[in-house]
Amino acid sequence: MGLNKKSVDDINAKGKRVLVRCDFNVPLKNGEITDETRIVAALPTINKLIKDGGKVILCSHLGKVKNGPNEGESLAPVAKRLSEKLGKEVNFISDYNVTGEAATAAVEAMNEGDVVLLQNTRFRGKEETKNGEEFSKELADLADLYVCDAFGSSHRAHASVEGVTKFITEKGGENAVGYLMQKEIDFLGNAVENPVRPFVAILGGAKVADKLNVINNLLEKCDTLIIGGGMAFTFLKAKGYEIGNSLVDDEKLDYCKEMMAKAESLGKKLLLPIDTTIADGFPNPIDAEIAVEVVDADKIPAGKEGLDIGTKTAELFADAVKSAKTVVWNGPMGVFENPTLAKGTIAVAKALAETEATTIIGGGDSAAAVNQLGFADKMSHISTGGGASLEFLEGKELPGVVAADDK
Repeated sequence: MGLNKKSVDDINAKGKRVLVRCDFNVPLKNGEITDETRIVAALPTINKLIKDGGKVILCSHLGKVKNGPNEGESLAPVAKRLSEKLGKEVNFISDYNVTGEAATAAVEAMNEGDVVLLQNTRFRGKEETKNGEEFSKELADLADLYVCDAFGSSHRAHASVEGVTKFITEKGGENAVGYLMQKEIDFLGNAVENPVRPFVAILGGAKVADKLNVINNLLEKCDTLIIGGGMAFTFLKAKGYEIGNSLVDDEKLDYCKEMMAKAESLGKKLLLPIDTTIADGFPNPIDAEIAVEVVDADKIPAGKEGLDIGTKTAELFADAVKSAKTVVWNGPMGVFENPTLAKGTIAVAKALAETEATTIIGGGDSAAAVNQLGFADKMSHISTGGGASLEFLEGKELPGVVAADDK
C-alpha cells in the first residue's frame, strides 16, 4: 500500500507557496453550510502551514457541477466560515476559471501566513480528462509545494488530486499528505495490512455489488466477517432461505456461495443474520411510522420485506465485537434513517462504543449513522471518505495516496 509518505511535518513551508487540496464538499442549504465537519477536519493542516510561514493556497471541489459553474456551488460560503475558524481573512478568488489572472495576481501579492481559497475545481469541467492536464499544470504554476488532505477524493485521479503532483515534481517541489490524510492512511492502512487480532469486519448497506471486492479482500485479512443490511438477503437466499420481497441481487447468488465456501476453507467466521425485522414494505417517507415484527431469518413470509436485523442477530453481532481488538465497520444494518428500523444499527454502534478495540468507521452511511446516533466520540476513527475508504478496504491503491512523495 506504500504508506510511508511525506507529511506536512516533513516539508519546510516557510516563504513557500503551498497548494493544499482539501475536501470542502460541504452540504449547503440556501447558501448556508449545514454541517461543517469537513472544514473543521482541514484546520490542523492549514494552521500548521500558516504557523510555519507558508503562503497557503486552498482548493477543493463542491457538489457534482452537472450544469456548469453556478453560484449555488461556489465555495464562497466556505471562505466565510474558514475566515471565522482561522481568525484571519481568507482571500476568496471567485473566478470560475479557478487558476486565471485573478488567482495568479492574488498569489503574487501573498505574504507569509496568508490564505487564499480558489473557486470550486469542478467549475473547470472534467478534471480527469485532457483538460485535466492543462489544469494540473496551471495549479502547479501557482505553487512551490503541494499537500493533499482530501482523503474523500483520493480515489479519483483528478487534476487537483493526482495530476498536479507531476508538475510540482518537475519544478523541484515536494508532494506531501496533510494530517487528515495521514490519519486515514494510518488507521485504515494498518487495520487492513497489519491489524491487532482478533480483527472483526462488519459490512452492511444495500447492495452486494458495491462491496464485492471488499468482501473478498477482507475475508483474507479478518478473523470474523459480519454481514448485515440489505446485502445480507442475497447471502440468505444463496443459503436456500425464503426472503420474501427483501432486497436481492440474483446475479450475485453464486458469488455469495463462493464467499461462504471461501470463509469455510480459510477457517474464518462469516456471520449472517439469524433473525430479521420485517414489514409490508419500505417506509414512505423514509422516517414514517411503520408496523414491524421480528422473524427467524429462514422464515420471512412471502410478500414481507426485511428492513433491519433482528434482536437475536444484534446480540450475536455485539458478542462478536466484544472479544475483538480491531473492528472496521462499513454500512448500516438496516434502514437507519427510520427510528423503528435503526435498532440493529444502534446495537452495533453501541457494541463498538463499549469495546476496548480500535474501532474504525468507513465513511458514508456508517459515519452518518454513528454521528446521528451520538456515538462519534466513542470511535477511534471515523473516515471522511466513503468511496475512498471502500477502495482502501478492497486493497486498491488510491491515486491521491500513491502520488505523494515517499519519505
